[in-house]
Amino acid sequence: MIEKSILEDTQTFLGHLGLDEEPIGVYYADTKPENAFGPKPGPTITRELEEQGKIDMQAVFQNFSCVIGNIWLARKKKGTAYISTEEYGCPGGSFYCSMMKPNLRFIEHYVTTGFQGTPIHGERYLPSPESMRKFLDTVNPRKAPGKYCLFKPLSLFSGNEQPEFVIFFARPEVLSGLFTHTTFTTGEVDSVASPFGAGCTNVIAWPLYYQEQGVEKAVLGGFDPSARKYMKTDELTFTVSWTLYQKMLKALPESVFSVDGEWTTVRKKINRSAKIWGEKI
Repeated sequence: MIEKSILEDTQTFLGHLGLDEEPIGVYYADTKPENAFGPKPGPTITRELEEQGKIDMQAVFQNFSCVIGNIWLARKKKGTAYISTEEYGCPGGSFYCSMMKPNLRFIEHYVTTGFQGTPIHGERYLPSPESMRKFLDTVNPRKAPGKYCLFKPLSLFSGNEQPEFVIFFARPEVLSGLFTHTTFTTGEVDSVASPFGAGCTNVIAWPLYYQEQGVEKAVLGGFDPSARKYMKTDELTFTVSWTLYQKMLKALPESVFSVDGEWTTVRKKINRSAKIWGEKI
């Protein structure tokens, strides 16, 4: 269970930011909550089966389900989203969320230039399968510590549950506050990174990468064209580790939000933006 004081400080933080949606926590567990949002079971997929020509990719994509899309449902309905080895929905998402290693070679072509002589023209997000392979080898998520990778609002954590990462969904004015406060908390001018990746890469795989490097770094994401349909207009993601998040909350009393300075002007713009989008603060 997340301490009451952290939830209270989170509300204070959201008030400073002008954000009406609490952040999403990411954690791993061996049980799936009831009424959670996630993919249906799909055919077994492994690199070994792929190399043996025993994977029917048409059957794999028949029940395609995006990680960011399921998180979107969890956000709207204040519930839990999940992905697992059997219920993966997307071969790429399965890899980025630590559900499958190594990745399917199919992804290296699908995200880049496709397969010559077939209708699969590729997404053209990177220039070649080799460049995609280099990216996958770099991000290289660890083996999952639980059967399920789960996402839900911080206030829904109970018992011994504790998030590994905290994801904010926000527009640029709010992001300026998150960016500035991360820099203030860490004292590092490069404390926010925005590397290439799918929507789920930047909320799971890259944060994991930096955590395993022993580096406190927030990850800005949401630029993946394939994931934009599951996000609000102009919205991006901002993910921090649980340890960094707690430090950010403790630093609030001395932050840019505590003085009558430039943030006051930005906060007025956030109010105007919320009014335009018909959102509450």
